[in-house]
Amino acid sequence: MQLVSTRNSQYRLEASQAVMRGIAPDGGLFVPDHFPDLGDLSRFTKMSYCETAADVLSMFFSDINGLGDITAKAYAAFDCEETAPVVKTGSGEFMMELWHGPTLAFKDMALSVLPRLMTAVLNAQGGKNVLILVATSGDTGKAALEGFCDVDRTKIVVFYPNDGVSEMQRLQMVTQGGSNTYVAAVNGNFDDTQTGVKEIFTDEKFAEIIGEKGYRFSSANSINFGRLAPQIAYYVWAYADLMRKGEITKGERINFVVPTGNFGNILAAYYAKQMGLPVKKLVCASNRNNVLTDFFRKGDYSLERDFYKTMSPSMDILISSNLERLLFELAVRDDQKVRDMMDGLKSGGAYAVGSDALKSLEEDFYADWCSEEETMQAIRKTFNEKGYLLDTHTAVAMHVYEKYRAVDPDTKTVIVSTASPYKFPAEVLASLGEDITDLDTYMLAEKLCEVSGTQMPCQLVAMRDKPQRFTDVYEKQDMREAVMKTL
Repeated sequence: MQLVSTRNSQYRLEASQAVMRGIAPDGGLFVPDHFPDLGDLSRFTKMSYCETAADVLSMFFSDINGLGDITAKAYAAFDCEETAPVVKTGSGEFMMELWHGPTLAFKDMALSVLPRLMTAVLNAQGGKNVLILVATSGDTGKAALEGFCDVDRTKIVVFYPNDGVSEMQRLQMVTQGGSNTYVAAVNGNFDDTQTGVKEIFTDEKFAEIIGEKGYRFSSANSINFGRLAPQIAYYVWAYADLMRKGEITKGERINFVVPTGNFGNILAAYYAKQMGLPVKKLVCASNRNNVLTDFFRKGDYSLERDFYKTMSPSMDILISSNLERLLFELAVRDDQKVRDMMDGLKSGGAYAVGSDALKSLEEDFYADWCSEEETMQAIRKTFNEKGYLLDTHTAVAMHVYEKYRAVDPDTKTVIVSTASPYKFPAEVLASLGEDITDLDTYMLAEKLCEVSGTQMPCQLVAMRDKPQRFTDVYEKQDMREAVMKTL
């Protein structure tokens, strides 16, 4: 398996080398040169989650030995034996919980694996040490810090938007241990931090400076294919689990509903479909920052819109980087078309895909969005009627699913639950009608435990007495200074 750049399909690397690089030199994203075939899905019903993940990864990383050991160690710290349990919440309705890892968010599913993939490549092939740069809208940062903490021959710098993450998310990052970690706030929104990181990656002069210090850049964001590939596995797992439980028959098509910001999570489901997973519709759920909803409905992508800070901050994104990988497929792998669209986005803040591509989008995707009030209603209604507690991102997915069910009431559907409600206790409590006046973060978590009858995650209990190590705040044009500080 080789990977090619979305902006120059002649630029090819082995999958393992592409992971170390992170992003192509031309700014393009690495994609598989072909989609492997999952084969007989029945075989996955006999596998554990770790075995499923190793099997899927082997289709892309045939040159990395010990993938079974890598996935076993990656998921050993999860608080659930199934790793990603699929819970039935209604007739034909299931919740796939991806938040049982160290940071209580779905990013753990991939970021527990990525550092081990990189270490395997370094051990086998050598090369310079790796400096990981991460832009986060809340969850990726902590998951990357946890995954790379004290990993040999690596350093990691995480940037997050100042006042743009929840207090629980911020505390998880700034209390991170490890001698190779650094966290910095950036005055701006997530798109500012993500753009800043991309600019650093494509700054050849700055890369030379870093190289002189013995490091090369890589990424733990979902622009790195090593982040994307492990996510494909949990869609395969969910389908196999429903087969194993007798909820579906082999070959029966199902839907997945995914709360979406940077588009990596739902793109992994799209890749799984290209590999042979029987998927009828991928439901793309957005919050008030609904640029993706407009794109899927009209085929136009425009940044000429207001940016909103919402109670689902990991989805407060206007520049969905992973969409470029989908554009590559919509353009029938025509890299010139992708370059033209990306140039249009950079120069004019917009691009369009054309009528044929829009028709293809409509076959695979359904998109809608959810207001703040509707998010709160979804949390309250789901808890009152089903006894199931949602976080603010999964609530967006639930509301959009309710809309989609009106046009497709019979297809069995898996809603992707991306975070523990304990990461957003104030918003969840307020949605349940509780008074949250004068309660700090941990008091809010304790009250949520009492009100919901659920147990506070041990991950939060362990964090309570940790000191806040990182307090630096940078302007977006000064992010290189933060990188240099780590060295």
